[in-house]
Amino acid sequence: MLVTGSDILVPARRNKYGVPSFNTNNLEITQAIIRTAEKLRSPVMVQISEGARKYAGTEDLANIVADLAHRASIPVAIHLDHGSSYESCLSAIRAGFTSVMIDASHHDFEENVRETRRVVEAAHAMGVSVEAELGRLGGIEEHIVVDEKDAFLTDPEEAVRFVEQTGVDYLAIAIGTSHGAYKGKGRPYIDHARIEKIGSLMPELPLVAHGSSGVPKEIVERFRAAGGEIGEAAGIADEDLERASKVGISKVNVDTDLRLAFATAVREVLQQSPKEFDPRKILGPARDLMSEIVAHKIRVLGSEGQA
Repeated sequence: MLVTGSDILVPARRNKYGVPSFNTNNLEITQAIIRTAEKLRSPVMVQISEGARKYAGTEDLANIVADLAHRASIPVAIHLDHGSSYESCLSAIRAGFTSVMIDASHHDFEENVRETRRVVEAAHAMGVSVEAELGRLGGIEEHIVVDEKDAFLTDPEEAVRFVEQTGVDYLAIAIGTSHGAYKGKGRPYIDHARIEKIGSLMPELPLVAHGSSGVPKEIVERFRAAGGEIGEAAGIADEDLERASKVGISKVNVDTDLRLAFATAVREVLQQSPKEFDPRKILGPARDLMSEIVAHKIRVLGSEGQA
């Protein structure tokens, strides 16, 4: 069933579990997400970035997600990831998105409030829920490029003022995660005390963690073995996500893990069967491996059986 982001995240916040929000770019990725969530009886959010809209077409991709969502018996939301403007958010709403993010975090506090409030007013009039971001994550994700020296963590008191002034439904906070496959060496630092502080100040508001892919070592090793080149990739530990989901982080964004799994499985098929040109035999294993990633994230966050 197709629902809003709030329909999914408010119960998650109240009952102290997290819901994964996976990025999609095509049919196979969307099937892996929704079919696996259905199997595990988990609510799920499917994200479409501005890059995905340019690649697949906003309405084409939204219609794929919506069709699978309508035929599923679990709650599914279609979410705009990192909407860059008021106009972008409105066009997503017109295309059937049930949740949008306005990312004005690169502006100062006052401008971020103004832009977010504009989107909230328009989206709420259409029954669509809204995410915004306060603080800045480092790393790279499509058009979002933030050098580590320009990243800063979210101030708890400022977060309260931001939510009060905008009426936003859920808030992405900077807590040490970062976009992309390269999150530093070793285990990335997560500021759990900051999460708990923000969560205690706004006990009913769902919080969002961006840049939360785990970048599984076994998938990285398989990618390299199949001829892929990747540096010293590092991801967010399962234990950190599990802990964070119990104190306020209700939505956890995952993109890199699915991209890496997709590319790994495709490389393995073509390496092992160089004469293969049937797209079903090339993309089928990719869908299967992505399904494993989806299932793992659902279990880590505790959303299995919550639909």
